[in-house]
Amino acid sequence: MAAKNTTDIGFEQQIWAAADILRGSMDAAEYKHVVLGLIFLKYISDKFEERYRELEADNDDVEDKDAYTEKNIFFVPPQARWSVISKAAHMEEIGTVIDDAMRAIEKENKRLKDILPKNYARSELDKRRLGNVVDLFTNIEMNEHGSGKDILGRTYEYCLAKFAEQEGKRAGEFYTPACVVRTLVEVLKPFKGRVYDPCCGSGGMFVQSAEFVAHHSGNIGNLSIYGQDANPTTRKMALMNLAIRGIEADLGGYNADTFHNDLHPRLKADFVMANPPFNLSDWNDGSLNDDPRWKYGLPPSGNANFAWLQHMIYHLSPNGKMGMVLANGSLSSQSGGEGEIRRKIVEDDLVEGIIAMPTQLFYTTQIPVSLWFISRDKKQKGKTLFIDARKMGTMVNRRLREMTAEDINKIASTFEAFQNGELEDVKGYCAVVTTEKIAKQDYILTPGRYVGIEEQEDDGEPFEEKMARLTGELSEMFKRSHELEDEIRRRLGAIGFDI
Repeated sequence: MAAKNTTDIGFEQQIWAAADILRGSMDAAEYKHVVLGLIFLKYISDKFEERYRELEADNDDVEDKDAYTEKNIFFVPPQARWSVISKAAHMEEIGTVIDDAMRAIEKENKRLKDILPKNYARSELDKRRLGNVVDLFTNIEMNEHGSGKDILGRTYEYCLAKFAEQEGKRAGEFYTPACVVRTLVEVLKPFKGRVYDPCCGSGGMFVQSAEFVAHHSGNIGNLSIYGQDANPTTRKMALMNLAIRGIEADLGGYNADTFHNDLHPRLKADFVMANPPFNLSDWNDGSLNDDPRWKYGLPPSGNANFAWLQHMIYHLSPNGKMGMVLANGSLSSQSGGEGEIRRKIVEDDLVEGIIAMPTQLFYTTQIPVSLWFISRDKKQKGKTLFIDARKMGTMVNRRLREMTAEDINKIASTFEAFQNGELEDVKGYCAVVTTEKIAKQDYILTPGRYVGIEEQEDDGEPFEEKMARLTGELSEMFKRSHELEDEIRRRLGAIGFDI
C-alpha cells in the first residue's frame, strides 16, 4: 500500500492548484467536476488504506469486504486503489484507468451506483495534465482532513469562487458557507425527525445537521434526510458528499426543478433548511398559478423568493420549524404582491425570528442576506425576535468574512432565551416585537427598524469640553488643508498651470 506523503499547505489551495493545472485545456464548468471526482476517489482510497493498515497490523484479512463496511468505509477493489492510479499517472491510458476505477467502486458499493463521474478517458481531456493532477493528489492525504469536515462542500465553494474569478463570470450556483449553515442548524437544533432541503446543492445542510447530532451525542440514525436539486452534477456531488459520511438520504431518483416537479409532494418535514437561488426570475410560466402551495398568495413570476418560502412552509409538519436564507429585499418588498404575502405570513404567526447577516459571507455574491426562521408552533405566540448581526464576523481576507463560533453561539443563545421568555432587548442587537408593532411598520421585517441603534458608552468627558476640543481639532485640519491647497497651486504654477 502507498505510504503517507502529506503536503502541509492549505487544503483548498491544494485543490485549486490541481484544478489550475487543467485550466486552459477545457471549460471551467467541466474541469471543476474532473477535480471533484478525483477528490472523492482519493478520499475514499485514503480511508480504505488507513483501514487496510489496521487490518494488516492485526493479521486480519485485508480483502474482507465486511471489515470495511462495518466501519462505514467503502471497499475499494484492487484495480481502483490510488496506488494503481498513481502508477498510471503518466501513461496515455490514465483516463481509462480512472474510469475503470470508478466503475469498480460503484460495482462493489451499491449506494454509489450511477453517482461517480466516468468520463476521464474522453479525448478532450488532456492526459498529460490529468497525470499532473494525479501526481499532486498523490501528495495529499485526504483522510487527515477528517470526515467531520465538509470536504467536498468546502472545496466546491472555494473552487466556484476561483472559477468565477478566473473566468470573469459570476458562478450561477454555489455552496452555502459553513458558518451560515451552522447558524441555521444551531438555532433549529435538528436532533431527530425529517430534515428537508428543496435545493440541496452539495448537501451541506444535511452534513451540518448530522454533525450537530453527533456533537451532542445523539444518534444520526434518528434523522431522515430528504432533498432534491435541479442540477444533475450537483445532485451527484451531494450524494458523494453524504456517502463518505455514511448519511442515508432520499434525494429523489433524479435531478428535478422543485417548483415544477416536487419529488417529495406529500412530505411533511420536522425541519426545513435551505439557501435557495436569490431573486430567481422566470420560475413560473403560468402553469403553477393554481398550485396549492401558494396559500398566502401567488408569488410574482419575476422573483421566486416568496415561492421558495411558501413551498417550504407547505412542507412543514404541524410542529415543524424552518430556517432559510433570503435576499434582504424580501424583508420590505411591496412589488408583485410580495408585501401582501409577507403580511399574511406574519399574521398567521409563523415568523419566529429574522437575522440580518453580515456582508461578504458568500464567495460568489455580495447581495446582503437575512435568515428567516419559521415555526408552525411558536413558543412565544404573537411575538417575533429580530437580531441585527451585521457587525458580526471576521474578515478572513479582503473579500470574505466568516462568522466565528462565538458569533454563532451568541445568536443561538439569544434565540433560546427568547423561546424561554427570558430575553431582554439589547439596543442595536436584538428586540422582541409583537405582531401589532410589526403591523404598524407595514409588516416590514428589517431588523434595524426594531433593534434601534447601539447605545454609546459615556466617556466621562463633559459636553462643553468635548466640543471645544473637537472644534479645535477641526480648525487645525482646516488650516492644514489650506496649506496643502497653497502648496498644490505653487507646484502647478511652477510648471505653467494656474488654478
